[in-house]
Amino acid sequence: MKRLAVLGSTGSIGTATLDAVARFPEAFSVVTLAAGRNIDLLTEQIRAFSPRLVAVAEETDAARLREAFPALEVMAGAAGRDAAATHPDVTTVVAAFVGALGLVPTYQALTLGREVALANKETLVAAGELMTAAARRSGAAIVPIDSEHNALHQALRVGPPDRVRRLILTASGGPFRTFSRAELERVTVAQALAHPTWAMGAKITVDSATMMNKGLEIIEARHLFDVPEERIAVLVHPESRVHSLVEYVDGTLIAQLSVNDMRFPILYALAYPERLPSPFGFLDLAALGALHFEAADEERFPCLRLARTALRTGGTVPAALSAANEVAVAAFLAGRLAFARIADVVETAIEREAAGAHALGSLADVLEADARGRRWADEALAKFPPGHGGSS
Repeated sequence: MKRLAVLGSTGSIGTATLDAVARFPEAFSVVTLAAGRNIDLLTEQIRAFSPRLVAVAEETDAARLREAFPALEVMAGAAGRDAAATHPDVTTVVAAFVGALGLVPTYQALTLGREVALANKETLVAAGELMTAAARRSGAAIVPIDSEHNALHQALRVGPPDRVRRLILTASGGPFRTFSRAELERVTVAQALAHPTWAMGAKITVDSATMMNKGLEIIEARHLFDVPEERIAVLVHPESRVHSLVEYVDGTLIAQLSVNDMRFPILYALAYPERLPSPFGFLDLAALGALHFEAADEERFPCLRLARTALRTGGTVPAALSAANEVAVAAFLAGRLAFARIADVVETAIEREAAGAHALGSLADVLEADARGRRWADEALAKFPPGHGGSS
Protein backbone atom coordinates (compact mmCIF):
# COMPACT_ATOMS: atom_id res chain seq x y z
CA MET A 1 0.00 0.00 0.00
CA LYS A 2 1.24 3.47 -0.87
CA ARG A 3 1.02 5.98 1.97
CA LEU A 4 0.35 9.47 0.67
CA ALA A 5 1.06 13.08 1.46
CA VAL A 6 -1.29 15.27 -0.57
CA LEU A 7 0.11 18.79 -0.84
CA GLY A 8 -2.56 21.17 -2.08
CA SER A 9 -5.39 18.86 -1.05
CA THR A 10 -8.20 21.41 -1.48
CA GLY A 11 -7.19 22.47 -5.00
CA SER A 12 -8.44 20.91 -8.23
CA ILE A 13 -5.64 18.31 -8.42
CA GLY A 14 -5.81 17.59 -4.71
CA THR A 15 -9.54 16.96 -4.70
CA ALA A 16 -9.28 14.79 -7.83
CA THR A 17 -6.46 12.84 -6.17
CA LEU A 18 -8.54 12.16 -3.09
CA ASP A 19 -11.47 11.11 -5.26
CA ALA A 20 -9.24 8.54 -6.95
CA VAL A 21 -7.75 7.42 -3.64
CA ALA A 22 -11.19 6.87 -2.10
CA ARG A 23 -11.98 4.31 -4.79
CA PHE A 24 -8.96 2.15 -3.95
CA PRO A 25 -8.73 1.91 -0.15
CA GLU A 26 -6.74 -1.30 -0.45
CA ALA A 27 -4.04 0.44 -2.53
CA PHE A 28 -3.70 3.88 -0.90
CA SER A 29 -3.94 5.54 2.48
CA VAL A 30 -3.60 9.24 3.34
CA VAL A 31 -0.99 10.09 5.97
CA THR A 32 -0.80 13.88 5.62
CA LEU A 33 -2.75 16.70 4.00
CA ALA A 34 -1.51 20.22 3.31
CA ALA A 35 -3.84 22.99 2.19
CA GLY A 36 -4.23 26.74 2.14
CA ARG A 37 -7.26 28.55 3.52
CA ASN A 38 -10.23 26.42 2.44
CA ILE A 39 -10.74 25.07 5.94
CA ASP A 40 -14.31 23.90 5.40
CA LEU A 41 -13.28 21.56 2.57
CA LEU A 42 -10.17 20.48 4.48
CA THR A 43 -12.38 19.59 7.44
CA GLU A 44 -14.43 17.30 5.21
CA GLN A 45 -11.22 15.69 3.93
CA ILE A 46 -9.97 15.09 7.46
CA ARG A 47 -13.20 13.33 8.35
CA ALA A 48 -13.11 11.22 5.17
CA PHE A 49 -9.43 10.18 5.20
CA SER A 50 -8.27 10.39 8.84
CA PRO A 51 -4.75 11.75 8.19
CA ARG A 52 -2.14 11.82 10.96
CA LEU A 53 -0.91 15.35 10.23
CA VAL A 54 -2.49 18.36 8.54
CA ALA A 55 -0.81 21.60 7.47
CA VAL A 56 -2.54 24.92 6.74
CA ALA A 57 -1.36 28.38 5.78
CA GLU A 58 -2.40 30.34 8.88
CA GLU A 59 -1.95 29.65 12.59
CA THR A 60 -5.49 30.88 13.31
CA ASP A 61 -6.86 28.13 11.04
CA ALA A 62 -4.53 25.59 12.65
CA ALA A 63 -5.92 26.50 16.07
CA ARG A 64 -9.45 26.06 14.79
CA LEU A 65 -8.63 22.58 13.49
CA ARG A 66 -6.87 21.56 16.70
CA GLU A 67 -10.04 22.40 18.59
CA ALA A 68 -12.19 20.39 16.16
CA PHE A 69 -9.78 17.42 16.01
CA PRO A 70 -7.90 17.17 19.34
CA ALA A 71 -6.08 13.95 18.38
CA LEU A 72 -4.79 15.35 15.05
CA GLU A 73 -1.38 16.96 14.66
CA VAL A 74 -1.93 20.34 12.97
CA MET A 75 0.82 22.70 11.83
CA ALA A 76 0.90 26.02 9.98
CA GLY A 77 3.04 27.83 7.43
CA ALA A 78 6.21 26.60 5.75
CA ALA A 79 7.09 24.32 8.65
CA GLY A 80 3.74 22.57 8.24
CA ARG A 81 4.15 22.10 4.51
CA ASP A 82 7.62 20.64 5.02
CA ALA A 83 6.42 18.33 7.78
CA ALA A 84 3.59 17.05 5.59
CA ALA A 85 6.03 16.19 2.78
CA THR A 86 8.65 14.57 4.99
CA HIS A 87 6.48 12.65 7.48
CA PRO A 88 8.29 9.35 8.20
CA ASP A 89 5.26 7.23 7.29
CA VAL A 90 4.82 8.78 3.82
CA THR A 91 5.99 6.82 0.79
CA THR A 92 4.51 8.99 -1.99
CA VAL A 93 4.11 12.77 -2.11
CA VAL A 94 1.47 14.27 -4.38
CA ALA A 95 2.94 17.71 -5.11
CA ALA A 96 -0.06 19.79 -6.17
CA PHE A 97 0.62 23.22 -4.68
CA VAL A 98 0.32 26.06 -7.18
CA GLY A 99 3.38 28.24 -7.66
CA ALA A 100 6.56 28.49 -5.61
CA LEU A 101 4.96 27.03 -2.46
CA GLY A 102 5.80 23.56 -3.70
CA LEU A 103 9.53 24.08 -4.20
CA VAL A 104 10.96 23.37 -0.76
CA PRO A 105 8.68 20.49 0.33
CA THR A 106 9.10 18.73 -3.01
CA TYR A 107 12.87 19.07 -2.86
CA GLN A 108 12.93 17.72 0.67
CA ALA A 109 10.78 14.74 -0.32
CA LEU A 110 13.10 13.93 -3.23
CA THR A 111 16.15 14.26 -0.99
CA LEU A 112 14.63 11.65 1.31
CA GLY A 113 14.03 9.29 -1.61
CA ARG A 114 10.25 9.62 -1.60
CA GLU A 115 8.33 8.95 -4.78
CA VAL A 116 6.85 12.24 -6.02
CA ALA A 117 3.68 12.39 -8.11
CA LEU A 118 4.28 15.84 -9.53
CA ALA A 119 1.56 18.27 -10.57
CA ASN A 120 3.34 21.51 -9.68
CA LYS A 121 4.81 22.98 -12.88
CA GLU A 122 6.94 25.58 -11.16
CA THR A 123 8.99 22.94 -9.33
CA LEU A 124 10.70 21.75 -12.50
CA VAL A 125 10.47 25.04 -14.39
CA ALA A 126 12.26 27.02 -11.69
CA ALA A 127 14.48 24.32 -10.20
CA GLY A 128 14.55 21.39 -12.61
CA GLU A 129 18.30 20.85 -12.38
CA LEU A 130 18.22 20.77 -8.59
CA MET A 131 15.14 18.52 -8.39
CA THR A 132 16.39 15.92 -10.84
CA ALA A 133 19.83 15.90 -9.22
CA ALA A 134 18.23 15.28 -5.82
CA ALA A 135 16.18 12.43 -7.28
CA ARG A 136 19.27 10.83 -8.84
CA ARG A 137 21.19 11.00 -5.56
CA SER A 138 18.41 9.44 -3.50
CA GLY A 139 16.92 7.11 -6.09
CA ALA A 140 13.56 8.86 -5.87
CA ALA A 141 11.10 8.54 -8.74
CA ILE A 142 9.33 11.57 -10.22
CA VAL A 143 6.10 10.53 -11.93
CA PRO A 144 4.33 13.46 -13.62
CA ILE A 145 0.63 14.11 -13.13
CA ASP A 146 0.26 16.78 -15.82
CA SER A 147 -1.62 14.99 -18.59
CA GLU A 148 1.01 15.82 -21.24
CA HIS A 149 4.03 14.63 -19.29
CA ASN A 150 2.07 11.71 -17.93
CA ALA A 151 1.37 10.72 -21.54
CA LEU A 152 5.06 11.03 -22.44
CA HIS A 153 5.99 8.96 -19.38
CA GLN A 154 3.71 6.20 -20.64
CA ALA A 155 4.83 6.39 -24.28
CA LEU A 156 8.50 6.36 -23.29
CA ARG A 157 8.02 2.92 -21.73
CA VAL A 158 7.68 1.49 -25.25
CA GLY A 159 11.28 1.92 -26.47
CA PRO A 160 14.82 2.69 -25.26
CA PRO A 161 15.56 6.37 -24.46
CA ASP A 162 18.38 6.60 -26.99
CA ARG A 163 15.96 5.71 -29.79
CA VAL A 164 13.70 8.73 -29.18
CA ARG A 165 13.70 11.30 -31.99
CA ARG A 166 11.20 13.83 -30.59
CA LEU A 167 8.78 14.44 -27.77
CA ILE A 168 5.55 16.03 -29.02
CA LEU A 169 3.45 17.92 -26.50
CA THR A 170 -0.15 18.46 -27.54
CA ALA A 171 -2.04 21.67 -26.77
CA SER A 172 -5.76 22.30 -27.00
CA GLY A 173 -5.01 25.80 -28.25
CA GLY A 174 -7.26 27.16 -25.51
CA PRO A 175 -10.31 29.32 -26.18
CA PHE A 176 -8.43 31.73 -28.47
CA ARG A 177 -6.89 29.28 -30.93
CA THR A 178 -8.49 31.04 -33.90
CA PHE A 179 -8.45 34.62 -32.57
CA SER A 180 -6.73 37.36 -34.52
CA ARG A 181 -4.24 39.70 -32.85
CA ALA A 182 -6.93 42.38 -32.70
CA GLU A 183 -9.38 40.00 -31.01
CA LEU A 184 -6.72 38.98 -28.46
CA GLU A 185 -6.44 42.63 -27.44
CA ARG A 186 -10.09 42.57 -26.32
CA VAL A 187 -10.14 39.30 -24.36
CA THR A 188 -11.99 39.36 -21.02
CA VAL A 189 -11.40 37.31 -17.88
CA ALA A 190 -14.63 35.40 -18.41
CA GLN A 191 -13.58 34.45 -21.93
CA ALA A 192 -10.13 33.32 -20.78
CA LEU A 193 -11.62 31.10 -18.08
CA ALA A 194 -13.98 29.35 -20.54
CA HIS A 195 -11.64 26.52 -21.54
CA PRO A 196 -13.06 24.41 -24.38
CA THR A 197 -11.97 20.94 -23.18
CA TRP A 198 -10.64 20.94 -19.58
CA ALA A 199 -11.98 22.03 -16.18
CA MET A 200 -9.01 23.48 -14.25
CA GLY A 201 -8.09 26.17 -11.76
CA ALA A 202 -8.08 29.83 -12.82
CA LYS A 203 -4.31 30.30 -13.10
CA ILE A 204 -3.64 27.22 -15.24
CA THR A 205 -6.71 27.99 -17.38
CA VAL A 206 -5.29 31.42 -18.21
CA ASP A 207 -1.89 29.79 -18.87
CA SER A 208 -3.64 27.52 -21.35
CA ALA A 209 -5.24 30.54 -23.03
CA THR A 210 -1.84 32.26 -23.45
CA MET A 211 -0.17 28.88 -24.15
CA MET A 212 2.34 29.66 -21.42
CA ASN A 213 1.35 26.32 -19.94
CA LYS A 214 2.83 24.64 -23.01
CA GLY A 215 5.96 26.74 -22.74
CA LEU A 216 6.37 25.70 -19.12
CA GLU A 217 5.79 22.10 -20.16
CA ILE A 218 8.66 22.31 -22.65
CA ILE A 219 10.95 23.27 -19.77
CA GLU A 220 9.52 20.51 -17.58
CA ALA A 221 9.96 17.90 -20.30
CA ARG A 222 13.57 18.91 -20.79
CA HIS A 223 14.30 18.11 -17.14
CA LEU A 224 11.98 15.13 -16.70
CA PHE A 225 13.11 13.19 -19.74
CA ASP A 226 16.60 14.60 -20.44
CA VAL A 227 15.74 15.49 -24.05
CA PRO A 228 17.23 18.66 -25.62
CA GLU A 229 14.87 21.60 -26.08
CA GLU A 230 15.14 21.51 -29.87
CA ARG A 231 13.73 17.97 -29.86
CA ILE A 232 10.60 18.94 -27.93
CA ALA A 233 7.78 20.01 -30.24
CA VAL A 234 4.30 21.43 -29.64
CA LEU A 235 1.29 20.41 -31.72
CA VAL A 236 -2.18 21.94 -31.37
CA HIS A 237 -4.86 19.27 -30.96
CA PRO A 238 -8.27 20.87 -30.24
CA GLU A 239 -10.02 17.69 -29.07
CA SER A 240 -7.45 17.12 -26.27
CA ARG A 241 -7.78 13.34 -26.52
CA VAL A 242 -4.18 12.63 -27.62
CA HIS A 243 -2.36 13.91 -24.57
CA SER A 244 1.13 13.74 -26.11
CA LEU A 245 3.27 11.59 -28.39
CA VAL A 246 6.76 10.15 -28.62
CA GLU A 247 8.37 9.83 -32.03
CA TYR A 248 11.05 7.15 -32.30
CA VAL A 249 13.92 7.15 -34.78
CA ASP A 250 12.25 4.49 -36.92
CA GLY A 251 9.34 6.84 -37.61
CA THR A 252 6.95 5.23 -35.14
CA LEU A 253 4.68 7.57 -33.20
CA ILE A 254 3.39 6.34 -29.85
CA ALA A 255 0.40 8.34 -28.62
CA GLN A 256 -1.46 8.18 -25.31
CA LEU A 257 -5.20 8.82 -25.41
CA SER A 258 -7.84 8.96 -22.69
CA VAL A 259 -10.90 10.86 -21.55
CA ASN A 260 -10.31 14.53 -20.59
CA ASP A 261 -10.33 13.88 -16.87
CA MET A 262 -7.35 14.55 -14.61
CA ARG A 263 -8.21 11.51 -12.53
CA PHE A 264 -6.77 9.33 -15.33
CA PRO A 265 -3.18 10.66 -15.13
CA ILE A 266 -3.48 10.95 -11.34
CA LEU A 267 -4.40 7.28 -11.01
CA TYR A 268 -1.55 6.29 -13.33
CA ALA A 269 0.94 8.32 -11.30
CA LEU A 270 -0.29 6.94 -7.99
CA ALA A 271 -0.35 3.32 -9.13
CA TYR A 272 2.90 3.35 -11.14
CA PRO A 273 4.41 0.95 -12.12
CA GLU A 274 1.13 -0.94 -11.77
CA ARG A 275 -2.13 -0.14 -13.56
CA LEU A 276 -5.46 -0.11 -11.75
CA PRO A 277 -8.84 -0.63 -13.45
CA SER A 278 -10.47 2.66 -14.37
CA PRO A 279 -13.57 3.62 -12.37
CA PHE A 280 -13.88 6.75 -14.54
CA GLY A 281 -15.08 5.31 -17.84
CA PHE A 282 -13.28 4.77 -21.14
CA LEU A 283 -12.69 6.75 -24.32
CA ASP A 284 -15.15 5.97 -27.13
CA LEU A 285 -13.20 6.57 -30.34
CA ALA A 286 -16.18 5.85 -32.57
CA ALA A 287 -18.21 8.53 -30.80
CA LEU A 288 -15.30 10.95 -31.06
CA GLY A 289 -15.14 10.43 -34.80
CA ALA A 290 -12.12 12.54 -35.78
CA LEU A 291 -8.89 13.99 -34.43
CA HIS A 292 -7.35 17.23 -35.70
CA PHE A 293 -3.84 18.65 -35.46
CA GLU A 294 -2.35 22.06 -36.27
CA ALA A 295 1.00 23.75 -35.98
CA ALA A 296 1.49 25.95 -32.90
CA ASP A 297 1.62 29.66 -33.77
CA GLU A 298 4.41 31.29 -31.74
CA GLU A 299 3.64 34.69 -33.26
CA ARG A 300 0.07 34.74 -31.99
CA PHE A 301 1.10 33.09 -28.71
CA PRO A 302 4.53 34.54 -27.83
CA CYS A 303 4.65 32.83 -24.44
CA LEU A 304 5.85 29.69 -26.24
CA ARG A 305 8.83 31.62 -27.59
CA LEU A 306 9.54 33.23 -24.22
CA ALA A 307 9.66 29.86 -22.47
CA ARG A 308 12.10 28.48 -25.04
CA THR A 309 14.24 31.60 -24.64
CA ALA A 310 14.29 31.18 -20.85
CA LEU A 311 15.24 27.51 -21.14
CA ARG A 312 18.05 28.24 -23.59
CA THR A 313 19.39 31.03 -21.39
CA GLY A 314 19.19 28.77 -18.36
CA GLY A 315 20.38 29.48 -14.85
CA THR A 316 17.94 31.62 -12.91
CA VAL A 317 15.96 32.84 -15.92
CA PRO A 318 13.30 30.06 -15.95
CA ALA A 319 12.56 30.78 -12.28
CA ALA A 320 12.06 34.46 -13.10
CA LEU A 321 9.85 33.51 -16.06
CA SER A 322 7.61 31.39 -13.87
CA ALA A 323 7.36 34.03 -11.15
CA ALA A 324 6.68 36.89 -13.56
CA ASN A 325 3.98 34.86 -15.25
CA GLU A 326 2.26 34.27 -11.91
CA VAL A 327 2.23 38.02 -11.25
CA ALA A 328 1.00 38.87 -14.75
CA VAL A 329 -1.79 36.27 -14.67
CA ALA A 330 -2.93 37.45 -11.24
CA ALA A 331 -3.00 41.03 -12.54
CA PHE A 332 -5.07 39.97 -15.54
CA LEU A 333 -7.54 38.07 -13.35
CA ALA A 334 -7.86 41.17 -11.16
CA GLY A 335 -8.58 43.38 -14.16
CA ARG A 336 -5.28 45.24 -13.84
CA LEU A 337 -3.68 43.99 -17.06
CA ALA A 338 -4.92 43.33 -20.57
CA PHE A 339 -4.70 39.70 -21.71
CA ALA A 340 -2.40 40.51 -24.63
CA ARG A 341 0.05 42.25 -22.28
CA ILE A 342 0.73 39.16 -20.13
CA ALA A 343 3.52 38.12 -22.49
CA ASP A 344 4.93 41.65 -22.51
CA VAL A 345 5.25 41.70 -18.73
CA VAL A 346 6.95 38.29 -18.74
CA GLU A 347 9.33 39.28 -21.53
CA THR A 348 10.38 42.41 -19.65
CA ALA A 349 11.08 40.34 -16.54
CA ILE A 350 13.18 37.66 -18.23
CA GLU A 351 15.20 40.24 -20.13
CA ARG A 352 16.08 41.94 -16.85
CA GLU A 353 16.91 38.63 -15.19
CA ALA A 354 19.01 37.47 -18.14
CA ALA A 355 21.24 40.52 -17.73
CA GLY A 356 22.50 39.14 -14.42
CA ALA A 357 21.58 35.45 -14.60
CA HIS A 358 23.78 32.82 -13.04
CA ALA A 359 23.77 29.06 -12.52
CA LEU A 360 21.58 27.47 -9.87
CA GLY A 361 23.56 26.29 -6.87
CA SER A 362 20.81 25.87 -4.31
CA LEU A 363 17.12 26.40 -3.64
CA ALA A 364 18.08 29.79 -2.20
CA ASP A 365 19.16 30.85 -5.71
CA VAL A 366 15.76 29.74 -7.04
CA LEU A 367 13.82 31.60 -4.36
CA GLU A 368 15.88 34.76 -4.92
CA ALA A 369 15.26 34.55 -8.68
CA ASP A 370 11.55 33.99 -7.99
CA ALA A 371 11.49 37.15 -5.87
CA ARG A 372 13.32 39.14 -8.55
CA GLY A 373 10.98 37.89 -11.25
CA ARG A 374 8.01 39.09 -9.22
CA ARG A 375 9.67 42.45 -8.68
CA TRP A 376 10.49 42.86 -12.38
CA ALA A 377 6.88 41.97 -13.23
CA ASP A 378 5.40 44.36 -10.69
CA GLU A 379 7.51 47.17 -12.10
CA ALA A 380 6.49 46.29 -15.66
CA LEU A 381 2.77 46.32 -14.80
CA ALA A 382 2.82 50.08 -14.40
CA LYS A 383 3.69 50.46 -18.09
CA PHE A 384 0.62 48.67 -19.42
CA PRO A 385 -3.09 49.54 -19.43
CA PRO A 386 -5.60 47.60 -17.34
CA GLY A 387 -7.59 44.77 -18.87
CA HIS A 388 -11.30 44.46 -19.46
CA GLY A 389 -11.98 42.12 -16.55
CA GLY A 390 -15.66 41.83 -17.44
CA SER A 391 -17.79 39.10 -18.96
CA SER A 392 -18.35 40.52 -22.42
